Amino acid sequence: MVAQKQFLTTAYGGYLKQETPAENAELTHVEKGSPAGELLRRYWQPIALTSEVGEVPLGFRMFGEDLVVFRTTKGEFGILDRHCSHRGTSLEFGLPTEDGLRCCYHGWLFGVDGRVLETPGDPPGSALKDRLFHGAYPCKEYKGLIFGYFGSPASIPDFPIYDSYEYPGDKLVPYCITYPCNWLQVQENVMDPAHAVFLHTRVTFSHFSDTWGELPVMDFVETPTGMIYVTTRRWKDKVWVRSNDIILPNLAQVGHIWEDGQDAKQFGRVGITRWTTPIDNTTCKVIGWRHFHPEVNPRGIGKEDECSLEKVDFYGQGVGQSFEERQRLPGDYDAIVSQRPIARHGLEHLTYCDKGVVMLRKLLRRDIRKVAAGEDVPTSALRSGGLIPTYCHDTVLAIPPIAGIDDLELQAEVGRRVTEIVVEGEHHTSDDRLTIVRNMLTEYERSVASQAAA
Repeated sequence: MVAQKQFLTTAYGGYLKQETPAENAELTHVEKGSPAGELLRRYWQPIALTSEVGEVPLGFRMFGEDLVVFRTTKGEFGILDRHCSHRGTSLEFGLPTEDGLRCCYHGWLFGVDGRVLETPGDPPGSALKDRLFHGAYPCKEYKGLIFGYFGSPASIPDFPIYDSYEYPGDKLVPYCITYPCNWLQVQENVMDPAHAVFLHTRVTFSHFSDTWGELPVMDFVETPTGMIYVTTRRWKDKVWVRSNDIILPNLAQVGHIWEDGQDAKQFGRVGITRWTTPIDNTTCKVIGWRHFHPEVNPRGIGKEDECSLEKVDFYGQGVGQSFEERQRLPGDYDAIVSQRPIARHGLEHLTYCDKGVVMLRKLLRRDIRKVAAGEDVPTSALRSGGLIPTYCHDTVLAIPPIAGIDDLELQAEVGRRVTEIVVEGEHHTSDDRLTIVRNMLTEYERSVASQAAA
């Protein structure tokens, strides 16, 4: 546990500051053998957009390792250590074949599983290749993203399919943004709903809608896959309940970007699915999909053609404008990256609005220590229609203020009951979970609205 720094108590007391503490290595370091790195390696991780890998290999880094991803001439993807096992030439200059990747220097041929298929400079009959493997990791292409598994080959898990990947009428558009900072401070931003009030609304201009500037009633709840935040706001005669979803350890889901709480809806689904993947201790990549379906783009604000390599279709993500322009109108990228290459937890002064960040760190420490103790990492056993349920949503209910009831207390109660319906109950293993949840929310809305009318 990182010791908490105390506030200065003297005016002009900069000289009296404590020394800068070390980073919280248990949660932030990701190299092989590090606690968080070993946890993250137990999960399939996206490494690149499929569109990035054409006829030549793509060099990339993951968990501090130099690697290449390539496509064989018959279309199979592979991930190999970047430097040839023979003399160290970079396989970025390797030549894809039908069966693998051939080093340009002496022609060694490596299969997608790292098997050495040919060492053509050796005498005929040489058995050298039959004894050797090159470093390799399992690889899978799915819906425009390339995934790798970087853990032990003795325990490769099934590739998980969440319900948000197969939502009716949805189009998943891949994108990625590189951040020159540690993975954790990027991931924590998803569990910090208070920043939406200030950074995204009050401080400069409304990045999404004015509704976000209303300080919500906040709660944070564990789910079978991780945790959600619950924000509940009053907007005119409606109550808007929103939950972002953390699927441990580093997958996150975010709702409708431009939600404004104006139109009634029940369990509106995901607008963004994204991983925060560690490149090394001080660099990471947000990579995933923007979702395009009527619930998250009803007014056509989202732009598919602005979602791709190093760009996405909403404000403040990535380098974008000049540094001075970003100083005047900062976004998520600026607030996150400027916390230092690795944020120093010992310098923070956490408050009420940071409860989600504290909870996320607690859950990560729990799972990190389970892995260190040799235990299996927890996964959700729930299935709905064969898919793993997720909990990100926007729900807007037509519930006006009720005479004689404090409206903040009413909002808190609405948020609590909506969250119970969204997260708890046997209906989450039903094939028609979506319909049941929406019907339950509609019934609840009617019951509260009738109370207001009485």
